[in-house]
Formats: sequence, C-alpha cells, structure tokens
Amino acid sequence: MQDLGKITSQQLYTFWKNLSFGLLTVVAVLVLSVLLPFYFSTIIALFASAYLYTVLYNNKLKRNPSCMIIPYAIFICLITFSFVSIVINILNIWNILWIPPELNFFQYPYIPSLLLCPICFIVMVIIHFREGKLNMCISCKLKNGDPTERGKIGALMAHESELQIRNLMIIFGVITTIIWTYYLKFYINTDVNNRDWYVFMWLTIIVFVLDEVYFIARYFNLYLDMKENNEIITQEELRDMTSATYIRYYVVCDDYVFISNKVTDPRAPLKPMIDTPFFTKRSVNGITIPEVTNIIRRMTGVRDGDLRFFFGRKIIGGRHSLLRYFYYLDGKPEDYPELNAEGSWMSFDELKRIYSFTPDKLAKIYVSDITRLATIMLTYKIFDDKGFRKNKLKSYRPTFSLKEVRNSNLDFQDDKWIKISLFNSDTPFYRVKKWMKGIFGSGANKKSQQWN
Repeated sequence: MQDLGKITSQQLYTFWKNLSFGLLTVVAVLVLSVLLPFYFSTIIALFASAYLYTVLYNNKLKRNPSCMIIPYAIFICLITFSFVSIVINILNIWNILWIPPELNFFQYPYIPSLLLCPICFIVMVIIHFREGKLNMCISCKLKNGDPTERGKIGALMAHESELQIRNLMIIFGVITTIIWTYYLKFYINTDVNNRDWYVFMWLTIIVFVLDEVYFIARYFNLYLDMKENNEIITQEELRDMTSATYIRYYVVCDDYVFISNKVTDPRAPLKPMIDTPFFTKRSVNGITIPEVTNIIRRMTGVRDGDLRFFFGRKIIGGRHSLLRYFYYLDGKPEDYPELNAEGSWMSFDELKRIYSFTPDKLAKIYVSDITRLATIMLTYKIFDDKGFRKNKLKSYRPTFSLKEVRNSNLDFQDDKWIKISLFNSDTPFYRVKKWMKGIFGSGANKKSQQWN
C-alpha cells in the first residue's frame, strides 16, 4: 500500500495551476474592465466565467481529475458579479434604485473592485462553510472516493483546498475593508487621481501577485520535501510503472471480524493501528475471482470460506486498482482459534464502538470502508429507493450486523444508496428540489454518465 503514500509531480503542478488560473482571471477582469469601455465589464466577466467553465468541464473529462474548488469559486464570483452589476444598473436606469457613479458602468469613473471584491468575499465565506457539501465535492467523492481512499494526493487536496479557500476569503475580506474605507473616508468623487487608482485597482493586483508568489514558494518547497521523502512519482516513473492490483480482505465469522492491532501505516510507521492483516498486491492489471479466492485461502489457511466482493476503485492515475472483499467463514470464531496471520477476532459491536468514539485507533482506509458499509446498510433500512422514509418516525435509528451484510443482496459498488443518504425526504423541501432536479438536472445527469 506504499504507492498510496505518493503523488505524481503533475498532480501537484495541476493543483497549483488551478489556483493560478483563478487568481489571474480575477486580475484580468479588473484590468480589462478599466482599459476597455466600462460597459464591457460584465461581458468581460461573463467571458472569463465561460473560460473557467471550460476548465471545469475539461477537468471532469480527465482520467485523474484534480480539485477544482478555486476555479469553481471564482466562476461563481464572476457570474454573481455580472448578474448583480446588470441588475443594479437596470434598476438605476428605471429610477428604482440609486447607485453612485463608481458602480454605474455607463458613467465615469466606474470602479469595478468596489463591487467585485465584496462579492468575492461573500462567495468565499459561503464556500468555506459549505466545502465538502457542494455538489461538485460530493460528485468528486462518489467518483474518486474520499480523501482517505485516494491516499496522499487525497489528503493533500483536502488540506490545501481548505487553505486556499480560507486564504482567498481573508484576502478579499481585507481588500474589501481597505477599498471601502478609503472610498467612504478619503475618496473625493470629483475625479479619480493616481492614488485612487492605486487603492482601487493596483493594490488588489499587487496583493494577488504576492499571493501567487507565496503559493509558488509553498508548493515548490512542498515538492522538494516530498521528493526528499520519496513521496513523488515523476511522469517518467508513472509511464514505466507496472499496473498493479491491491486487494484487501475482511475475514468475517458470525458477527466477528478478524483484525490486527499491529498494522502500521507508511505515513505514520511508529503508530500501530487496527486494520485487517489480509492485504496483498499483484503486479497485474485485473485479477480473476479464482485467483482472488486462492490468495485468501492461503493467507487464512481456511479453504471453505465464502468470498464476496465489497467494492473497488482505480488509484494512482488510474493505473492501479484497490479492491475489497469479504471472506465469510461458517460456524463460530471458536472454530478458528488460529489463522495464518497474527491477529484476533473482534466483535462487530466493539468495532463499531471504536469507530464511533476513537476512530484514530483504526487505519484510515478501514474507517473509510466501514463508513461506506454503514452508510449503504443504514440508508437501505431507513429509506426506499425513491428517497422516502420507510418508517415515518424520524427518531428511528436502525442498526445492522455482519450477518445481515452477508445475507443482503445489496451492491456495495453502486453509489445509489450513498446518493440517497445525501438527498432524501429528510432534506427540506425535498419534493420541490427533486422535481426541479428532474427538470433541470436531466441533461446534466446524461453528461455525468458520459464523463463517468
């Protein structure tokens, strides 16, 4: 599993490039809005948002997409800026709303930063508090797995995307405070002098350039540290890398699972964790069921178990696969006092207690797999396939056992019940939102099926 602790140099570069495109797009909109006739400002912003939309679209087509939270956030900022600018100017023309000349793109002097920066700040605040709950984040997790499943690159993107959003939120907040304080306290609206333009435009551009320099230095140093720790896979190494299949087995007997509390994570070798002791790697692209069965029979020493597929994903740029299987043993744990691996039987109730209260004792990928299992099983028990509660009592909290998992016919590879857990009748205005999704989401759903 050591390859999960590595990322490619291209992934790190792409992640930085997405941030740079977002910052440079905002700078371009500000500069062009001043250099060109003022009434072109909304057109420029719409063209810039269209460009960012193509970046978002092309990223979805990639085999190993990057985190696009910053381009998405800037896209929303520019769309909102264009809409608000057009609306307030139309209302001003109709004498419904008065706006100062600095916000009127039909008059001189028009200062776009007075409106763009506060809008960007508000959007960043909203995205900061909704990060992970956005549709694009949910779709990414469903398609590529959560950060734990994606290994080092998943953890890096989760941490750095939060840092980038928080960074831009602070920057836009500070700039908004400076320019509006200057506008209200020091600006004289007879004309715009050089000092005014410095505060309203060049200050914003300089801050963005300095921020870009900071992130260049940050990611370059990060690259050097990861390369020194052998956590970087170059493009040449990736091309020469042999495809591999990783397999994790969960050996289950009755309502007990076989675990080891001495498994170490390559990212934290000094901290033993609870994990399955049965995992292996095969340097092949794909593996047959008979071979998967023979491997677990040799690893456990038990030949009459029942093998069931759990779920799997592509990892490391789509070159490797990570598969999970259940291996069910009949009888009781006492019938298998020793397996061909160091470990012990743990009741599922005890495992659930550890998962709920001290999950840091479990390997991260173990936590991720239990989360998927529990989400699908509990959602299936609570809701029907249309998202409505089977039991109208909202206080109903079902549980499940490993025996139920074995006897169920659920497809744990399918994300159907994951989606229902995220959007169901407990969601406010569920029927209205479901109806609107049926109308406006049909085309998007067809496209997403093509992308997947």
